[in-house]
Amino acid sequence: MADKKQNLRPIGDKVVVEVIDEPQTTLSGIVLPDSAKEKSQRGKVIAVGTGKLLDNGSREPMEVKVGDTVLFAKYGGTEVDLGGRELMILSQRDIHAVLE
Repeated sequence: MADKKQNLRPIGDKVVVEVIDEPQTTLSGIVLPDSAKEKSQRGKVIAVGTGKLLDNGSREPMEVKVGDTVLFAKYGGTEVDLGGRELMILSQRDIHAVLE
């Protein structure tokens, strides 16, 4: 069976973010090895859901869009490896800011 490229389509208020892996360097210029790095909290939005379903049947609009670079909660979301890409599936509430 041939491998098919897979995409994630988030539902509701979920957002798929590709984690931006940045080299971490100490103040003295020493680059830290992977084992000493902290998990990145920055990423690029690659897909957004349709918004949270409200009690009245309407949807809450999403505040982020595809292409936004965001800061997200350190321990929020679900990590997914899809085709070698490090992705996070987050609720919109786990996104703290959009970098402009």
